Amino acid sequence: MRRSIGVVLWSDPEDEPPEELRETQAMLRRASFVLALAMVIAMFVLGVL
Repeated sequence: MRRSIGVVLWSDPEDEPPEELRETQAMLRRASFVLALAMVIAMFVLGVL
């Protein structure tokens, strides 16, 4: 049976990552935000000194 790219059958699995992967992605997103904020604060503190 041939399927084209645009056709999705009802039996096809959902295109969502598993719950564990979604939690890990959210945690990495928060960690990268905190790291970026810490870098900005560190640059500001070093520039003031």
